[in-house]
Amino acid sequence: MTIAAPSVTNERNENGRSDDGTVKHVSIGALELEAGGLLPDVVLAYESWGTLNADASNAVLIEHALTGSTHVARGAGEEDGWWEQLVGPGATIDTDRWFVVSVNIVGGCYGSTGPSSNAPDGKPWGSRFPLVTLRDSTTAEARLADALGITRWHAVIGGSMGGARALEWAVSYPARVKNCAVISVGAYSTAEQIAFAQAQTLAIRQDPDFNGGDYYDGPAPESGLALARRIAHITYRSAEEFDFRFGRNAQGSETPLQAPALGERGRYQVESYLDHQGRKLVQRFDANSYIAITEALMSHDITRGRGTLEEALSRTEANFFVAAVDSDRLYFPEQSRELAAALPGGVEVHTIEAPIGHDGFLTEIGQLGPQLGAAFFA
Repeated sequence: MTIAAPSVTNERNENGRSDDGTVKHVSIGALELEAGGLLPDVVLAYESWGTLNADASNAVLIEHALTGSTHVARGAGEEDGWWEQLVGPGATIDTDRWFVVSVNIVGGCYGSTGPSSNAPDGKPWGSRFPLVTLRDSTTAEARLADALGITRWHAVIGGSMGGARALEWAVSYPARVKNCAVISVGAYSTAEQIAFAQAQTLAIRQDPDFNGGDYYDGPAPESGLALARRIAHITYRSAEEFDFRFGRNAQGSETPLQAPALGERGRYQVESYLDHQGRKLVQRFDANSYIAITEALMSHDITRGRGTLEEALSRTEANFFVAAVDSDRLYFPEQSRELAAALPGGVEVHTIEAPIGHDGFLTEIGQLGPQLGAAFFA
């Protein structure tokens, strides 16, 4: 089929920088999907910081994690970004020097085409939204890069699912990635990671308000989404952090060990914490998007259709930077070491020392600043 050339709307304004950190949109046309589906008119939401230079050689793509947004750094607004330690004026990725882009993944709910977007019949996609893999999202982002005039990224960087997306870029489009940083993720989703993910999607699907995914004209499956977030958050943090922060303490005046009936007992502090995490996500995220993106992450396998891990990675042309969180119990450091060992020439694995677990790739990313700066941004 014929694909219309991507078009950019509101890409830059006349002074070139006052739209830093604000959401913009690109229409990339129809997207034929790896699993057999079709999205006939895809829009990608993205944010950018800095100015693209004349030969487009200073472009950096930063990929968000599962429920992350495109708001990597503050920019012109007041809202802090999620990698302020790494990105911004004078930071390791200096936005006075580099043109930084972050794209909301296809299937998301921060402006890109997703289940809550309208299908051609004018109704939300809902249950009809197709399976989108990480390879599909990379194909879509390549069209956005075309629309921006970027033929090759100076660097593609991400943590967790963002790291999986970065790695897929380097393998799918080797000539278009000069440097690639893969943080807190391996070369594929393991059986255990798929199992955790399935428990989360099932929590949403079993919510009585889910209605098979077609809930947009009624109550949203908030209980299921909140439960999915609880399950996920347990894997994002370490046992040591839970013990240190909460121990066996009761929440306030609640009494976990005093109740005439099971349904009347109070909560432990850690239960209250997980309840809070669930409530926060419900306020900002769509349940169908959570399923769509989680199942995209399930699809992560750099070797699919490409031979062994070494064979799949042999097609890459990028310089690689691999890092892991030492206390990560979702994406174990061993997976990062397996990836690094399979890369051409062998690659060092950098370590984020953080007792909190997987989320250290967010909270302690500043630890990598000097090494990442020396590797890619000197």
